Amino acid sequence: MASSTLSLLITLSLIFFFSNTTFALQSISVSSTTLNSSTYLLSSMCQTTPYPTSCLYSLKLSISITINPSILTFLQQTLNLALTQIAKIPYLLSHGIIETQRGTIDDCKELHQITLNAIHKSLSMISNPHKLSHVNTFLSAVLTNKNTCMEGLDTASGPLKQEVTKSMNTAYKHVSNSLSLLCKKYSKYPTWVRKREPRILQTSGDGELVISVAKDGSGNFSTIMDAVNFAPNNSDYRVLIMIKEGVYEENVVVQSYKTNLVLLGDGSEVTVITGNRSVGDGWTTFRSATVAVSGAGFLARDITFENTAGPKKGQAVALRINADLTALYKCTIIGYQDTLYVHSFRQFYRECDIYGTVDFIFGNAAVVFQGCNIIARLPKPGQFNAITAQSRETPDEATGISIQNCSIIAADDLYNANSNTSNAIVKSYLGRPWRTYSRTVFIESFIDDFVDPVGWKEWSDDVGVEKLYYGEYENYGPGSATENRVSWLGYHVMDYYEASNFSVSQFIAGDDWLESTSFPFDDQI
Repeated sequence: MASSTLSLLITLSLIFFFSNTTFALQSISVSSTTLNSSTYLLSSMCQTTPYPTSCLYSLKLSISITINPSILTFLQQTLNLALTQIAKIPYLLSHGIIETQRGTIDDCKELHQITLNAIHKSLSMISNPHKLSHVNTFLSAVLTNKNTCMEGLDTASGPLKQEVTKSMNTAYKHVSNSLSLLCKKYSKYPTWVRKREPRILQTSGDGELVISVAKDGSGNFSTIMDAVNFAPNNSDYRVLIMIKEGVYEENVVVQSYKTNLVLLGDGSEVTVITGNRSVGDGWTTFRSATVAVSGAGFLARDITFENTAGPKKGQAVALRINADLTALYKCTIIGYQDTLYVHSFRQFYRECDIYGTVDFIFGNAAVVFQGCNIIARLPKPGQFNAITAQSRETPDEATGISIQNCSIIAADDLYNANSNTSNAIVKSYLGRPWRTYSRTVFIESFIDDFVDPVGWKEWSDDVGVEKLYYGEYENYGPGSATENRVSWLGYHVMDYYEASNFSVSQFIAGDDWLESTSFPFDDQI
């Protein structure tokens, strides 16, 4: 190229100037040296994301849209690119996938709708710094939805399986990059800077609807599912479903459009919802739940949720929640492997009894347990117990399991089996990392002596033990000593400051929404 050509003034919008909150794109005279500098700056920013190539692609498209884009323009672009890819998935699932586990396609379709809603909400909120904690919650849930769908597709077949996988991977690379840049760019905003939740968990004496369920026919309905179906869709106000005592043998599904539902029992000893679906009988883990909740603002009190499939049937969920701003009080959740699926979004459990064996509190929600009894049972022969299996996949997800002021104890069957020998027949651990950045903490809780002194167990081949975050703070009881705990880089004996990050107020913004539930909670450590 002639030197005279290089000296021409070329007006191009190619250089991002970094500031505290935006990249200012300016129109300037560009030489070949400047073009190289521009490429370097773009590459440097994208190198900090999980998927740099996808990041650069998004930035190039952003440049073509406007001469004055900000970081918000870029985030909007990446999320819109994700939506374009995700839009292809329902058709591909319906026409090119053959499932081997019952529910695989339904899982993906249900999660697809929740994902679309979460991305649209994120797009509407990213320009408001007071709502960034919500955006992080929504995008974290989107990534969790992808993982759940992909797990089911692992066992599926069909001519379009490869195309489905490719579309999903492409879409969620953009989501992951958006979450990464959002966290880095707005890290100066503390988690408590937010407005009050405007819609979910509203209440009005005049607006509330009360529906009764009774097996003896004395209520409005005799099944819980009929009552849920009758409840209004997308309710701004609480809908109370009062469930009289009885054993209700049914699988209850609260869809995402059934918002602000409240299930109120006569007591967890007498109001029981029970089912027996399991992976052993061909269901996906996600679809095995006796009660499955996708509707935001869900509350429950004085009810037992049970899966009776038994230890030999593998994963069998009693309760699965993938809904934001949900809380349970004085409930009992009973199962063996995978009892409680805290799948995604923000959740709270107070004074609940939770029974299980392998990975019996698992998922990728931001969840706090307070004053609960967490009770390990006797698994099938050859198994060990892991109380938690948290599945955070990236360091940018605002997720984890926080267990506070709880009692970690053994059920009679486990206690009796282990007490009959000099060495424990069944090893029990506080948790293991389902995914690389797994995050779980135990705070000021009683830990009995059935927990192995090492405390925690690897998933396989020490994967993630340096990147996970497992913490203990001022626990007590014969199983609480930390001297012989794992020596992993990711394990921490926390101080007060570290522990306070996992309080109700800091971790799930509970001081913004839990008061309206009438459930008790401690907002600080």
